[in-house]
Amino acid sequence: MSTEPQSLVTDPQAAALTTPRRRRSGGFFSAPSGWLSVGVLGLFALVAIFGPLFVDSPSGLGTDILQSPSGAHWFGTDDLGQDVFAQVVWGTRISLLVGAVASLIAIGIGTLLGLAAAYVKRLDPVVTTATDVMLSLPMLPLMILVTALAGPSVVTLITVIGLLSWPEVTRMIRANGLVVAAMPYIDGARVLGAGASRIISREILPAVMPLVVVNVLLTAARAVIAEAGLSFLGMGDPSSWSWGRILLNAQRSGTIASAWWQTLFPSLAILLLVLAATIAGIRYNDSRDPRTRGV
Repeated sequence: MSTEPQSLVTDPQAAALTTPRRRRSGGFFSAPSGWLSVGVLGLFALVAIFGPLFVDSPSGLGTDILQSPSGAHWFGTDDLGQDVFAQVVWGTRISLLVGAVASLIAIGIGTLLGLAAAYVKRLDPVVTTATDVMLSLPMLPLMILVTALAGPSVVTLITVIGLLSWPEVTRMIRANGLVVAAMPYIDGARVLGAGASRIISREILPAVMPLVVVNVLLTAARAVIAEAGLSFLGMGDPSSWSWGRILLNAQRSGTIASAWWQTLFPSLAILLLVLAATIAGIRYNDSRDPRTRGV
């Protein structure tokens, strides 16, 4: 007689105690990949913000020409005697700036068009056709053409990369927005008199917001790669350091094969940043998906 009430009291308490643990077990930081990716992204952000305050800008001619990595020059020197470590530090600010701002531009355009296509049926064919046309175009040659016509600068790189990177975002936001728009509570909001703008901003947008966060990280990673590629092809700002410009200088000086450190360290910086952003996006998506969280 006493054991049955005891179990009835204990089971709800155990469920109440274990439920938060189960929720936390599938959180973003429950896996080492979450901590590592955020740590790497945070380190790059600190270098971009505070690095130029402590490291002198690489300029002029130095006496230590083509020196391999050492205690005096951690990343070695280039053919002008400039410190490659200083170039990487100063290049971090421009590369991250281009990646972050271009990503925000692409996310803003892509999310707006995707939500409009998902809810406003008459706009869906127009947005879908425009997205398919943009996805069919060769992006790199198009970016090179527009950048060459507008003139190389950081603003040009941000604008070109941002305005040409929205189609992938639009397609994914539209696909998920269509699922949300078909939910019964959307019909209920419409019956209660809610307008299209209110339904999109208050009902559909919050539902697809996790996907927006993931796309911010992935689009920023692609923007960093695009900036490095354009700068390596001579389309970057010649007055500002970026990781792509370091690779361009190594190619122009003809020291890619002999002075391996000139290309290794900026390439590693690009690789680490892209990997960290991609892993953070995947980890965030997994932490929001009930099918992949710990139960």
